[in-house]
Parts: sequence; C-alpha cells; structure tokens
Amino acid sequence: MNMATYEDFIIDQGSDFALQVELVNPDESTKDLSGYSVSAKMKKNFNSQSQDTIEFTAIVADPASSGVVTISLTNTQTDTLSARGRYVYDIEISFIDGSGNTIVERVLEGKIKVNPSVTR
Repeated sequence: MNMATYEDFIIDQGSDFALQVELVNPDESTKDLSGYSVSAKMKKNFNSQSQDTIEFTAIVADPASSGVVTISLTNTQTDTLSARGRYVYDIEISFIDGSGNTIVERVLEGKIKVNPSVTR
C-alpha cells in the first residue's frame, strides 16, 4: 500500500474550483480505476465535527483506465468558505475486493488556504 502524496493548494473564495489528479502505480504506469469510486472532503481541522465537513464533487474520469480523478467545488460552495481560512483535505479511492471487503486508499492529502473575495 502506498502512502498518500502531500500537496497544499489555494482556493479563491467565490470562484469555481476543480483539480485533476493523475494516479500512477508504484512502477509509474497509469493506475486503472475501473471499478473504483472516489471521495474527497475538507474541514477546518482534523478534529472538526462532521457538520463542518465540506464534500467535493469527486469523479473518476472516463475512461477509468486513464487514471484520472477530478474533484470540484462550485462558486456557491467556495463563497461560504472562511476568507483567509485554512482547511485540511484528503482524497480517497476505494473498490470492493473479491471477498466483498471495501478497500480504501488515500491518494492525496494536505492543506487548503482560501483567498478572500472582494467582489462577493
């Protein structure tokens, strides 16, 4: 099992946001995501209550064999983020193995800084 990659990024408050992540296997070949699902969440800190969790729209790109997942937030969602706020996030992929067990792998994690909007 691989450890998640760590990456910080910035979201502009009141703007649409999308991030594409290209996943690869340990041998650097493209990871085939056929049969996988993806989820991504952010919150103020690791100890925040579940009601403080913001869920990204998260999809596996078509074709799944491209190894690409996309996460996004609408401008309405980013407008509700705290100006100059700092958040933590992670992206996980999962699949159900032959025994019916859900296997979850965290692929990306880090911190998000929110740039305030003047026009919102």
